[in-house]
Amino acid sequence: MLANSSANTSTNSFDPPCPDYRTTHRLHMVVYSLVLVAGLPLNALALWVFLRVLRVHSVVSVYMCNLAASDLLFTLSLPVRLFYYSLHYWPFPDLLCQTAGAIFQMNMYGSCIFLTLINVDRYAAVVHPLQLRHLRRPRVARLLCLGVWALILVFAVPTVLVHKPSTCSNRGAPVRLCFERFSDQLWKGRLLPLVLLAEALGFLLPLVAVVYSSGRVFWTLARPDATQSRRRRKTVRLLLVNLVIFLLCFVPYNATLAVYGLLRGNLVMASQAARDQVRGVLMVMVLLAGANCVLDPLVYYFSAEGFRNTLRGLGSHLRPRTSATNGDGGTLAQLPSETTYTTRPAAASQGLLRHSDSGTPTPFTQCPEDSVL
Repeated sequence: MLANSSANTSTNSFDPPCPDYRTTHRLHMVVYSLVLVAGLPLNALALWVFLRVLRVHSVVSVYMCNLAASDLLFTLSLPVRLFYYSLHYWPFPDLLCQTAGAIFQMNMYGSCIFLTLINVDRYAAVVHPLQLRHLRRPRVARLLCLGVWALILVFAVPTVLVHKPSTCSNRGAPVRLCFERFSDQLWKGRLLPLVLLAEALGFLLPLVAVVYSSGRVFWTLARPDATQSRRRRKTVRLLLVNLVIFLLCFVPYNATLAVYGLLRGNLVMASQAARDQVRGVLMVMVLLAGANCVLDPLVYYFSAEGFRNTLRGLGSHLRPRTSATNGDGGTLAQLPSETTYTTRPAAASQGLLRHSDSGTPTPFTQCPEDSVL
């Protein structure tokens, strides 16, 4: 017994003392619980609507379907995070910690790219409706999404390697931590180049593309000869929602992560207190980045009319019709119009979400309807 005790003491003497992350863990528990409760049903419902009802026939719906799949994957990984934050240590195998950390990165950068593809499609439809019509085909959209998944999976491999749990000492006992406390050697080695490369390809380039495409679309639609239509308002609303998601969820986290990486890599000299302050800000910004899977369904609801009509149809079917059996003649007289209303999602899924490459393409300002908007 004494021999084992002395052996454990000598082994754990090299582990640094565990920092007190309990306050941060409680904050993450609250926010991620809300994200799980809201994001899981919203994205599961969105994915079901796109795959089973709307059949993913248009270019934008292909991008939205993949965005919903990425968000659903992240929400499914949240229970292990919540379990860790409740215990304040990692009780699971190392591979589960590495996988959960990689899924977060895949979701964030995948969401950035899928939102960018939606913006670029609107840019092609509004600014260059004839010149870029060959890019606005469902087959091209599916190939692009396949390439995005391949890219984020390739970047997930080194992310898995660097997300191994770290060990610290709490009252002489070893404790494993996950999602935090990367060593200085790791930051100075392969972690900082990986972070900067992911920032450039997964965030900066999509941000530039979103800002440029949105600006060109707004400028084109603001011209006096642009047709004032409901489709124009939906396009503006879609691009505004995408910009809000970028500015609220992705810009604060990625900017803070870049600063923190430069500090930890000793490329920018600062005191330990300054590092700790930046880390505290980063732990709040990461919650905003994770909240994107709750905000992304707003893109589907406010821009895809077929998606919105489908949800309204489901709501009308689930609404109790007790008034139809209480002998109220006035209510019974309204039933035919209600029945007619509930059949609209089927028509919307066939008409509003038709193939974008069918027929002869026309300029945006002359076409009264859009394949998804």
